[in-house]
Amino acid sequence: MSRNYKFHNPEGLYFISFAVVGWLDVFIRNEYKDLFLESVRFCQREKGLEIHAWCIMSSHVNLVFRSIKGQKPELLIGDLKRFTSKAIVKAIMEHPKESRKDFLLEAFRKEAEKSSNVTHYKFWRHDNNPIELWSNRVIKQKIDYVHQNPVEAGLVFRAEDYRYSSAIDYSDEKGLLDGIEVFRMFDF
Repeated sequence: MSRNYKFHNPEGLYFISFAVVGWLDVFIRNEYKDLFLESVRFCQREKGLEIHAWCIMSSHVNLVFRSIKGQKPELLIGDLKRFTSKAIVKAIMEHPKESRKDFLLEAFRKEAEKSSNVTHYKFWRHDNNPIELWSNRVIKQKIDYVHQNPVEAGLVFRAEDYRYSSAIDYSDEKGLLDGIEVFRMFDF
């Protein structure tokens, strides 16, 4: 197990961010984002991935989540990353109009050569930077951060207008994923 996976509380609520190697802009094609979401849906149904906030940017993904079926969070995220890595690399290989195919595959191949536990292509960076969220204020801060990513990047003016994010769920509308646990902070 890597020293970069520091999920100390197996039942905790976490913010994580994980990036494509070299921070490559892979998720500029909706097909690749949709493959990632298919895997997330599977993990929600079968593995106990409870999502409070999410956002797919061009080179990375942000999640606020917890593991609710007793699986260690690092194993749950490891499974998600392993499956999506293989599926997205395969989709890049088979995409008839992927103009960056050779460039991307070569970058993934070079990263795999540097790694002792990857044989052909390394898609995701190894680190996740997990942060356990321990208070309502910190939870809200991280959820706002996740949702403001596309706004800060200049992709949309309003967070809820970015399709590949849970910001729409926080606007009382339905987003792309079911079962988003919307966090509500109440003033008393």
